[in-house]
Amino acid sequence: MREANVYVNGDLAGILTENTDGSFIFCYTDEYFNDSTKSAISLTFPKSKKEYHSSTLFPFFFNMLSEGVNKQVQTEKYKIDENDYFSLLLATANEDTIGAITIKGI
Repeated sequence: MREANVYVNGDLAGILTENTDGSFIFCYTDEYFNDSTKSAISLTFPKSKKEYHSSTLFPFFFNMLSEGVNKQVQTEKYKIDENDYFSLLLATANEDTIGAITIKGI
């Protein structure tokens, strides 16, 4: 099992977990959920106490990954298998992302 913190503008919003079977879970932290001034990280993840489950990396997070030549450069630089999306997310979405979301390993 691997986990990552999901931040919105530097505020910890939730935890993304990759299970040993390759499935994924996203859940909001209690602090972020209970703060009415904080919005959901996306329309596909409305603020909720429930856990979101997926058999593959959620499209919201997958779409943060590079494609084509940029992906190839990143996989070579970080020595990550091109199909290891969670590792790619951890290596590339921890700073300087497009938008407010950053991902950092725990």
